[in-house]
Amino acid sequence: MEKKKLTTASGRPYYEFDNSMTIGNRGPILLQDYFLHEDMAHFNRERIPERVVHAKGAGAFGTFTVTHDITQYTKAKIFSKIGKQTKMFARFSRVAGERGSADSERDPRGFALKFYTEDGNWDLVGNNTPVFFIKDPKKFSHFIHTQKRDPKTNCKSPTMVWDFFSLNPESLHQVIILMSDRGTPFSYRHMDGFGSHTFSLFNNNNDRVWVKFHFKTMQGIKNFTGKEADEMKAIDLDQAQRDLVEAIDKKDFPKWALKIQVMTDDQAKNFRWNPFDLTKVWFHKDFPLIDVGIMELNEIPENYFRDVEQSAFAPANVVDGIGYSPDRVLQGRLLSYPDAHRYRLGVNYEQIPVNKCPYTVANYQRDGFMQAGDNGGANPNYRPNSFDDIVADENYKETALQLDSNIAGWFDRNENDNDHFTQPGILYRDAMNDQDRKNLISNIVSSMSGICGEKKDGIINQQLCHFFRADSQLGMAVAKGLGVTLDDKIKASINLETDHSFIKNPTAKDKT
Repeated sequence: MEKKKLTTASGRPYYEFDNSMTIGNRGPILLQDYFLHEDMAHFNRERIPERVVHAKGAGAFGTFTVTHDITQYTKAKIFSKIGKQTKMFARFSRVAGERGSADSERDPRGFALKFYTEDGNWDLVGNNTPVFFIKDPKKFSHFIHTQKRDPKTNCKSPTMVWDFFSLNPESLHQVIILMSDRGTPFSYRHMDGFGSHTFSLFNNNNDRVWVKFHFKTMQGIKNFTGKEADEMKAIDLDQAQRDLVEAIDKKDFPKWALKIQVMTDDQAKNFRWNPFDLTKVWFHKDFPLIDVGIMELNEIPENYFRDVEQSAFAPANVVDGIGYSPDRVLQGRLLSYPDAHRYRLGVNYEQIPVNKCPYTVANYQRDGFMQAGDNGGANPNYRPNSFDDIVADENYKETALQLDSNIAGWFDRNENDNDHFTQPGILYRDAMNDQDRKNLISNIVSSMSGICGEKKDGIINQQLCHFFRADSQLGMAVAKGLGVTLDDKIKASINLETDHSFIKNPTAKDKT
């Protein structure tokens, strides 16, 4: 095999790699030693902006294979026939931690998938939880700030975290998931993934249904306890990254089964909750899981930065047969995710190989930072024109969305939709076993014990009220763990004697 010559970035072969050009053996360096300046200038620019969220992650290439027919719901070519395989890329991440943080920290995990389909790239950008902390995107940046560092101390602050949670009862469902052992997955291979939002599917007749996407791990769910997660921080900060790489290197390829839930328009109108609310789930008994296919990850990128760090996912990237919904947070992400990538990677970020559609791309977008393709060649950069053969194919015309209102305004996200407690209560009572509940309470008490400052009592009492409204036993256990004695006023406000009757009519007792 012929050896490669050492070169400068422009391709000039270069020999003097180890020593700078100087005036004499001990003299100063000459400005003309260009390779020295080129190397150091590149080194100074090696770090691109860190993702504000999902900064630390791991990724792998793989395939998605259709195992069941869902063409009655969607005309998306990725699902067109049983046995069809589509190349894809997955990135798992932590939501709040910086790039150097520990993989085992308590945090939701990102679950971002890119499918390279012949109708363009489909990005499904979700988490390892089916719900989230907020139901309106205006709250997103403020929520994330509470998960980052205090602007004064530059330390993580339980006070910030629980102050936000206590003042936003819509967060309770996700809080209970986060504070359970599901908040500390053992590895990326051993957790489920969710599109989380409600999306839509269209079939060949342009009939629409609402859909939720679920990726169920075929390795089995496995979580750390809080104690085990803390111990792992001292052993291996990169445990989840290492676990994924080593498993694939051993050809123990991780797999997930894709399943969907489907809801019709009529069912959506009669659903007990807003079906587009990111803080709510659709119960499986009412909307059963439907099998679709298998995702397998079988290739670790040769270069982490090239593929994982430069990967860019956006829920705006849907394909024919898959669409959006009125989910407020989804609507906010359609704009913010591509904007984040343009800032971090440049306006031509979709030309980076990991993000590039492997099929024909034809449009009139030209120039900009890091234009790496042919930039449209000699073709016109305007439309309409009399020269090119680019056509707008009517077969891909999107189905019209019927709106329920023609009034634009700022509507309270909780108006007639302020039941933040029923589903968290069901999760605690029915979906958790005794050990799960014990660990949940221990984790909550440990975290809330870090609340400090003059507002401490108010924050704790406000959050306790939310726990009580979800389940009185949960509230009592957390209060006991925190050493809080419930006075008559608090007992009256949460109405312990009614055995969850406040859950059935939360409107009347929405404030403590």
